Amino acid sequence: MLIAVLTILFVASFVRSAFGFGEALVAVPLLAFAMPVTVAAPIAALVSITVAGVAVVQDWRHIHFRSAGRLFLATAAGVPLGLWALHTLDEHRVKLVLGVVVMAFSVFALMRHRTVTLQDDRHAWIFGFGAGVLGGAYGMNGPPLVAYGVLRGWSPRHFRATLQGYFLPASLMTVAGYALTGLWTPTVTRDYLQALPVVLVAIVLGRMLNRRLSGQAFVRCLYAGLALVGGMLLLQSQGWLGG
Repeated sequence: MLIAVLTILFVASFVRSAFGFGEALVAVPLLAFAMPVTVAAPIAALVSITVAGVAVVQDWRHIHFRSAGRLFLATAAGVPLGLWALHTLDEHRVKLVLGVVVMAFSVFALMRHRTVTLQDDRHAWIFGFGAGVLGGAYGMNGPPLVAYGVLRGWSPRHFRATLQGYFLPASLMTVAGYALTGLWTPTVTRDYLQALPVVLVAIVLGRMLNRRLSGQAFVRCLYAGLALVGGMLLLQSQGWLGG
């Protein structure tokens, strides 16, 4: 089981380091097959802090701090609505709608030849709020953030760095919540420390891939990743995938 857990965390950390998002999509559903979700989620959050912390130290000069700050503040405002949705709305129907919307947006963006862009951060609150709602409901902040970064025309390096500047405080808040509610246990700490060397190697390899991707190839990979997120949501909405 240890090898399976290390492999999952390696792949999740590599994806996050290379593209700036997506580790929650890989880590939590797959780890849930090997351990309780109450253990998997805190481990994934600690890994998220590690990836974000290393990326911020490496590439802080490439962070759009104003964008990251606005997205984070809007996310904090959106989280309560996501928590309300989690406890009030039918989970399967919400995931079905989200899956269809995310997949449709991704496929449409991949097929378009002309790209719509945002010239400034005035609309950051919309995407940050959406990330907060999805994060509060399903721990899936990524899709609105990816869409925003692409529409702003960030380079692969700026995209990766800015999203990590956003995810670092967001993940710290999440882990603080786990600690306050008793979910950060000695088992979580032990499993995280066992995986740490593998995670660090994945971070280095992911950064190497990020620096080799051209802007257009990077954007296409991001939209393909969003399409995958939408597909996973659709599978979960039909009960074909845990989560």
